[in-house]
Amino acid sequence: MSSVGSRGILAARVLQLPAQQQIVARRVHRMDERKRESIVAYLRRRMAEFGIKPEDIATSISADQERLRAVRFRDASGNSWDGKGAPPQWVVQATSAGQSLEHFAIDSASSRDPGKRTGADWRNDPFAGTRLATVKTEGVGAA
Repeated sequence: MSSVGSRGILAARVLQLPAQQQIVARRVHRMDERKRESIVAYLRRRMAEFGIKPEDIATSISADQERLRAVRFRDASGNSWDGKGAPPQWVVQATSAGQSLEHFAIDSASSRDPGKRTGADWRNDPFAGTRLATVKTEGVGAA
């Protein structure tokens, strides 16, 4: 008879769980809002301290976005170059090693995010899943 009573208590507690979860979720949301407000207030104080206006931040962000749009060459590590001025070290090293500059060219009609790092397309890799895909090449060709 006591087991029936304990089942009833357990069932009542299980029914209370969703309500308790909602209460906890609301508390977490309120804490997140307070943290956000605190961070925004801190940033505004620091901006005022240094004489930075919100327009200055917006101008800087738009300049960064424009700079990213102007990128014409990018390597697999995410290094980029707009093609103007002296080439950066990664371009000099790659072209000295025999790689063509066109290999790093970015398609201007591409719809991908310009800030996103590019990677190799391994879907058509003929060595995928073979020993050649995992063998270290250190010492190969060194005589």
